[in-house]
Amino acid sequence: MHNSYENLQRLTRRHFLRDCQSGLGKAALLSLLAQGGGQVLSGDEPDSEQQNPLAVRPPHFAPKAKRVIYLHMAGSPPQHDLFDYKPELVKRTGQSCPKEFLKGERFAFIKGTPKLLGTPHKFERKGHSGQWISEILPHLGGVIDDLTFVKSMYTEQFNHAPAQLLLYTGSSIVGRPSMGSWITYGLGSENQNLPGFVVLISGGTNPSAGKTAWGSGFLPSVYQGVQCRSKGDPVLYVSDPKGIDRKMRRKTLDALKDLNDLQAKEFGNPETLTRISQYELAFRMQMSVPEAMDISREDAKTLELYGAQPGGASFSNNCLLARRLIERGVRYVQLFDWGWDFHGNSRPNDIKVSLPGRCKSMDKPIAALIKDLKRRGLLEETLIVWSGEFGRTPLNEERGGSKFLGRDHHPHCYTVFMAGGGIQPGVTHGETDELGYHVAENKVHVHDLQATILHQLGFDHEKLTFRFQGRDFRLTDVHGKVVHDILS
Repeated sequence: MHNSYENLQRLTRRHFLRDCQSGLGKAALLSLLAQGGGQVLSGDEPDSEQQNPLAVRPPHFAPKAKRVIYLHMAGSPPQHDLFDYKPELVKRTGQSCPKEFLKGERFAFIKGTPKLLGTPHKFERKGHSGQWISEILPHLGGVIDDLTFVKSMYTEQFNHAPAQLLLYTGSSIVGRPSMGSWITYGLGSENQNLPGFVVLISGGTNPSAGKTAWGSGFLPSVYQGVQCRSKGDPVLYVSDPKGIDRKMRRKTLDALKDLNDLQAKEFGNPETLTRISQYELAFRMQMSVPEAMDISREDAKTLELYGAQPGGASFSNNCLLARRLIERGVRYVQLFDWGWDFHGNSRPNDIKVSLPGRCKSMDKPIAALIKDLKRRGLLEETLIVWSGEFGRTPLNEERGGSKFLGRDHHPHCYTVFMAGGGIQPGVTHGETDELGYHVAENKVHVHDLQATILHQLGFDHEKLTFRFQGRDFRLTDVHGKVVHDILS
């Protein structure tokens, strides 16, 4: 390191303040830092808290949920063909879209005056709640009384990556911490041998927002999501390198810890302590992660319930893994399933021909996850959330004259459902208009959904903050209202 740069590092505000060892100035400083919501080393924090940023911490008030499983259908499923049944739209299929809907409207791909498109699939009411659901989701229809639908979601973003970023980080611009990072920052982890935040991918590719959807942003990097895999090493590089046994790995980490401790005392950088914590967690994960990720330990009945196959990589396997992880104390499990961008510009994206097959891969394992958590007594304290990043139009896209049926991106309304975690089951919140184009009542913004998830975990979303660049940031930015009508 260049000497002049090293000297500049020493002349920081942190070091000046750290040298103020006593007096009212120090007391006032610590008070201000506590109000700021950020993590700043004062030298007075307990050693355990400094050395273990994933230690369990209490929320603001008694929570209804202790953990979250978020099921994201990347690309965004067409709500009109799954949950938001519109008989009037079906009746008017093929008619030109009313002009009042098109004034000032922007679409990702639709050109000219599009035609209305009702669902080609049949709907029926299911369960004691009598909620509408498509025939192509028979298994979810069987657990519909456990589901709560919010049919009045909306967002400002109509392209995939910005919409996913807004949903998970509270901003459409890269750089903010993800929801799972905020939650593990606020609550810590119940299992010190596993990550607090795990990400599972199916469908062959990452979501459009990439790994920023589970990044830690300006929070310490220990809070970022850890991507696990169904094949090979569950976590990349978790195994010992060739020629190094576990004893040698332990000696290496002890030496690294001593060096990092010296650097932490010298510069007071919280990220150095994060690095120590990550090395130690990785060492412990070598034993705990393979066991947690081994679904072959499940009995045949459970594997059949999910449609899971040990050794494979699928959404079914990931749903079963999500259950195994949360029952071992993982705080937040994020599943991304790619392949739900049904534009109708080709046969694989046709909502009549191909959507039923896509739903088949999702329908059974989600219903199984709900049943499995319920029978194990875990559903009550586990919040399940299902969504895409935005909705789909009630219009046929017909890109380039395509004869297949498909729907363009639509930010004005879409549907999510939730289960467990203190959510009132068997109800529908919000409605769209008769054509399913705009929200007609009880609008719920992305920030409202975030605020509600945090509320169920025991957080006032306005108080879960982190000071960065002179400002207190939070997941919901400066927005968000808890949707109390859906809470039990």
